[in-house]
Amino acid sequence: MVGLLAVLFADFACGQMKQNPSPMVEHRRAHPRLAESKPSGERFVLSVGSLFVPPHPRGLLVFFHGGKWLPEAAAARNRMAAISVQIGAGSGVYSAAFQDIARFAQLLEEAESKAGRKFRRITIGGWSAGCGALRSILRHRPAYERIDAVLCIDGMHTGYVDGAPGPLESRIDGAPLAVWRDLGRDAIARRKRFLVTHSEIFPGTFASTTETADWLLSELGLKARPVLRWGPMGTQQTSSSKAGKFELRGYAGNSAPDHVDQLHSLADYIRALW
Repeated sequence: MVGLLAVLFADFACGQMKQNPSPMVEHRRAHPRLAESKPSGERFVLSVGSLFVPPHPRGLLVFFHGGKWLPEAAAARNRMAAISVQIGAGSGVYSAAFQDIARFAQLLEEAESKAGRKFRRITIGGWSAGCGALRSILRHRPAYERIDAVLCIDGMHTGYVDGAPGPLESRIDGAPLAVWRDLGRDAIARRKRFLVTHSEIFPGTFASTTETADWLLSELGLKARPVLRWGPMGTQQTSSSKAGKFELRGYAGNSAPDHVDQLHSLADYIRALW
């Protein structure tokens, strides 16, 4: 037995044991899902995505990678209009779609023309890969100035400096995350509102949202406070960090259902930003 343990430990120490993918199922917690709904209001097809305008909206939500009906339902619950943009899979697709400095401004102009009104308060948000669009938009100063609040749901990713995670603390590439750091500083100073969430999913091939959240807090000079409370849609919040109008929430779970739980919590997250 001692010899077997020695062999197993040697294999582990030499890095021969591979990281298995995160499970795609989870049975211990309830994972409720919103029923598809169609709130009352006007709808328009845009050059990118679609626009929903309920009666008397008090602002506009531009949301990436959440489908069409769910952002509409979340916006309606918060008396907001919504642009829903669903253009593919992978953050690179969303990032590339808004590399053009004029693209976001054109989208807002088109939406205001179709709706026949100006939207005074702009919130942009994304789930998972959709956060790639947020990163591109926020890099352009005119767009950044137009935006009041940002919601990044379990989608703040980057690569590893060495191409792979470390055995303990990984070395992650901070350059793609600089825009989140700058936004965080403005939110702490109360110039913007910024809510970012993360799960415990470990992709393995690129940095997890837990690792990027730790990086962000370190850059902002903040620490995550451990908590244990129920969140929306059966989620379990395990950490919290707040300063000014910046908030970071960490949630338990390393499976696909845990990831989707956070998307279905969209309406609650929007409410927290108001």
